[in-house]
Amino acid sequence: MSVVLADQRCWVHDQREAAARCVTCRHFFCRECITEHAGQMICGGCVARALVPRGVSERSRAILWTALAVAGVFVAWLMFYYLGQGLAKLPSDFHI
Repeated sequence: MSVVLADQRCWVHDQREAAARCVTCRHFFCRECITEHAGQMICGGCVARALVPRGVSERSRAILWTALAVAGVFVAWLMFYYLGQGLAKLPSDFHI
């Protein structure tokens, strides 16, 4: 049983006719939803899944971003602390 592309509609936009079929998920998509990646026509969702590193869970990513945020706040605190220490060591006649 062969499927004719001209009779298909976009998986996301059912009012639009399909322009290509994603080689990964095998759904049909319009020109707006399909893209060329590594020489193949792939939908945006499959490209996004292909670009996410394997083995990295959502929890690991959340822990990483939390650690980076804490480190950023710590670095900012250190900068302002030492800036304040440096300003406090300036002679009082400098501030006039």
